[in-house]
Amino acid sequence: MTDQQIIEAYWRRDEAAIRETAAAYGSYCFTVANNILGDPRDAEECVSDTWLGAWNSIPPQRPGRLGFFLARLTRNLAIDRWRAKNAGKRGGGEAPLLLEELAQCAAREDVESQLQAQELGALVNRFAASLPERDRGLFLRRYFYGEPLAKAAGRYGLTPHHAAVILSRVRKKLAACLEKEELEG
Repeated sequence: MTDQQIIEAYWRRDEAAIRETAAAYGSYCFTVANNILGDPRDAEECVSDTWLGAWNSIPPQRPGRLGFFLARLTRNLAIDRWRAKNAGKRGGGEAPLLLEELAQCAAREDVESQLQAQELGALVNRFAASLPERDRGLFLRRYFYGEPLAKAAGRYGLTPHHAAVILSRVRKKLAACLEKEELEG
């Protein structure tokens, strides 16, 4: 089935949509979850929750890109699971490091109270779209998909150190963008 056919199956409430989604995107979603959680069992449970989340979200939503939609669901579920499992301690996986790195961009804790999550997401999307292709790819692979730094660097023929420098610069640009938006908003 194509992505559009799968989405139509969700709209018809046809349970085949879940089977087709799992067949087409199971390993992709597992990789996203496992990169964040660092535990294959937790990642499998997260992927199962993703299928339920897709079933409950489609309809009313009609994703433009099914793979991206599923990755976002998986990522959010994995981060929630990681936070619940590791409340008050540092755990395995990439999540602690990712959240720590991104926290530097939004140093003040009241950023979320000033910007609605949807507005912040739209701003980050616009910011990422404005980056050169390599920088955008590194940013998304590291912070959206939770890919380990060395693996993301290797995809672009970079050393982990060089990729870390690029990501540091991107985070500084993001922080400046967030600060500018706050002053203008």
